[in-house]
Amino acid sequence: MCTQYPVVLVHGWSGFSTILGYPYFFGVKEALEKKGADVYTASLSGVNTDDVRGEQLWDFIQDVKRKSGKEKVNLIGHSQGALDCRYVAAVYPESVASVTSVDGANHGSESADALRASYEPGSCKEGIVALAVNAFEKAIAFMSGHPCEPEDFIASLDALTTEGVQAFNQKYPQGLPEVWGGEGPENVNGVYYYSWSGIIKDGICEQGLNELDPLHLWMKHGAKTFVNEVDQNDGLVGRYSSHLGKVIRSDYSMDHLDAINQLAGIRTNTVNVIDLYTEHLDFLRSKGV
Repeated sequence: MCTQYPVVLVHGWSGFSTILGYPYFFGVKEALEKKGADVYTASLSGVNTDDVRGEQLWDFIQDVKRKSGKEKVNLIGHSQGALDCRYVAAVYPESVASVTSVDGANHGSESADALRASYEPGSCKEGIVALAVNAFEKAIAFMSGHPCEPEDFIASLDALTTEGVQAFNQKYPQGLPEVWGGEGPENVNGVYYYSWSGIIKDGICEQGLNELDPLHLWMKHGAKTFVNEVDQNDGLVGRYSSHLGKVIRSDYSMDHLDAINQLAGIRTNTVNVIDLYTEHLDFLRSKGV
């Protein structure tokens, strides 16, 4: 016996479901299905606001409900995907059994703050970068089989800054901690809220095959942009910025992309990420969802 409701995996910023068969959540869907779960992977705009992506996710969930015959789903969102899950759970709580945030930007990203500060609003530089990123994301969407998804780099960047997420949180506060670094309520309006995340700190995640991973090197560079959660971040999101609902743990030895088992799981020194997902599946089952 597995979870009562289907599991929906939700990708983060600049993400995808699969590209030419290569998955965003590397090996996760297969591992959950092996344990008997009914698993679906959403495909949203790579770069856009949480309201836009949230409505896309809602459309996807309605399709999952029709296919599965179930009235609710368990949402697992990585990075910005956690915000999209929260949007759906807040607006359509009757269709969501649980929200699990994996390295979610639930209080914004200092990396997004730094990137946004490098582009003056309305400047030529901002316009050129936006055109390039939007074109790139259109290509990714085409290769993933979803070419009609709207892309808006600047809107997505604004949405992920600390200020942008603060505005989002004012509208959709469900599951948020009242105290910085603390836990939020586990259940709000019948929806369970959970989170887990990792950090790069004092050499952790910096040995073995992980040092050959270009994505990890990018995360290490991103970690240097942090001002407030120095040595307490995963390269893109701060440890306490990720907290939502009941915190499973927020200091796993993994960077932001290790959390989705990328790049192709070529690590030797971090936690077994697949185990985190399968163990969480058992946990959700124990909650009856």
